[in-house]
Amino acid sequence: MTTTEHRAAPSGGTPPAAVGDWTPEELERNGQLLLKRLGEHFASLRTQPVTTDRSAKEIHQLFDEPLPTGPQDFADVLDQTWRDVRPHLTQWNHPRFHAYFSNSSSGPAILAETAAAALNVNVMLWDAAPAAAAVESTVLRWLCEMLSYPADGDAVLVDGASLATLYALAAAREHLTGLDVRRTGLAGGPVLRVYASDQTHSSIDKAAITLGLGLDNVVRLPARPDGSMDPAGLDARLRADLADGYRPLAVVANVGTTSTGGIDPLDDIAELCARHGVWLHVDAAYGGFWRLADPVRPHLPALAVADSLVANPHKVLLCPMEASALLSRHRDALTNTFRLVPEYLTTRHEDGSVDFMNYSLQLGRQFRALKLWWILKSFGTDGIASRLTASAGLADRLRTAAGTAPHWQVTNGHTPFPLVCLRYAPEGLDRAETDDLNRRIHHRVNAGRRSFVSHTVTGDGYVIRVSIGNIHTRAEDVDALWDELTDAARREGGDL
Repeated sequence: MTTTEHRAAPSGGTPPAAVGDWTPEELERNGQLLLKRLGEHFASLRTQPVTTDRSAKEIHQLFDEPLPTGPQDFADVLDQTWRDVRPHLTQWNHPRFHAYFSNSSSGPAILAETAAAALNVNVMLWDAAPAAAAVESTVLRWLCEMLSYPADGDAVLVDGASLATLYALAAAREHLTGLDVRRTGLAGGPVLRVYASDQTHSSIDKAAITLGLGLDNVVRLPARPDGSMDPAGLDARLRADLADGYRPLAVVANVGTTSTGGIDPLDDIAELCARHGVWLHVDAAYGGFWRLADPVRPHLPALAVADSLVANPHKVLLCPMEASALLSRHRDALTNTFRLVPEYLTTRHEDGSVDFMNYSLQLGRQFRALKLWWILKSFGTDGIASRLTASAGLADRLRTAAGTAPHWQVTNGHTPFPLVCLRYAPEGLDRAETDDLNRRIHHRVNAGRRSFVSHTVTGDGYVIRVSIGNIHTRAEDVDALWDELTDAARREGGDL
């Protein structure tokens, strides 16, 4: 290409031909290259390490190259991606990834992400993406039905539970009577407080920082041994704070705590919130959609008592990051908080139109609903339920193995979710020694790179945390993990 081809055309002249994008034929050809690689990737997934053994410095060096000034052939870019990127990821979509909250990216969703990127619509205003807004409205109604939550309030898809919680607490603040924080701010007003158990996610603290409440006004109540909030303790603290002049803003309850899968007694907490005039936000980011699984559903409380609710399709519904559903049973709870329409965003309205920019802080919004729409239509709720039920059965398989093995303990037997906390506790060790032993077992398993688990610290001490929920995970993967855990215990425990 000559230098003159990059110059702007003279005034009134014909602009140069576009040189940046592929032709439709090139898009199809290169897309086929990628799909072939992805097919090979999934076919060989069990033989691939779950994570890398390279240092941070070594990984950075792989990509420490000059800014490209000329085009590179896509086949070469794809080759480098498979050579340098894929082997040095921690592969969350691997059947033996059991850390954090194991999730999935299923076939329909993978293709939906490609289609959404190609269409590249911004689902902010109805006029900007009419069909996309309609699909999101339908998907949100379906999600409410799956959660047995009222569908006649406010609902929106956001990127994750942390921002959903921030938005919910902002809506709770707007809902307070006698305050106009939207116009006058918090200056001179009462000190607002948020209440949660000490097992509640740290996003509550980040929301308090962002909303100007302050960390001192996040009241953390000691959880009961099963990880749940104590309603009597909550009631006592609410009464004491009201007597001292504080204004309770919200209680955050859990259906599936991060550490152990604990479940708060929602009915009792909702009754207290109603008595004291406090907003109830329920974090069901992990636990909400597990009610589709027959073995789990009987153990879960009704969610309809929540003033607001977050549940994450990207944790449970075979859906890739990022997709989180924020729901409120109060119509206009979110829109009264976030609606602000400058002239350049003023458009026509008609019956049925919806402007999703009014439901959160986000203006530029990707077409998240498409992947959920494709998943739900491709699998149906019965298909999703059968896959979740299978994951619950695999967790029971691991619990049974650990429960019958010498020195192994299942420390969160209270939870119905496929989240298994294990602790190796041979006799003769004090707590610190047992903690260190479990830490070494955990690190040895992950260093083997055949499986990947995480940990938490509970009242029992350091425990190895195994989350099961990937669509690709089978009994052989759980059995392989158990073999690795017991082998690591023998090697690290020595003659104990």
